[in-house]
Amino acid sequence: MDDLKPSKSARKREYIALQKLGEELIALKASDLDRLPLDDNLRDAVLEARQMKAHGALRRQKQYIGKLMRHIDPEPLRAEMAKLRR
Repeated sequence: MDDLKPSKSARKREYIALQKLGEELIALKASDLDRLPLDDNLRDAVLEARQMKAHGALRRQKQYIGKLMRHIDPEPLRAEMAKLRR
């Protein structure tokens, strides 16, 4: 059997979903953000994005946050975000 890897479209959908999760992180209150299990690089990138005003720079920062999130397991983060939404 050959290993089936996700198609390029499936990978792109996952990357976009991670970027949207990152956008939700940017919108959180500081107290809620502190309760989430984020590594230092991701936390710094989110805090930096909050300070940005230029649309292009913010867009690139959101893409960077999405890229950082590819290297972590997003499920615990999604679970915590679901708890915060309740």
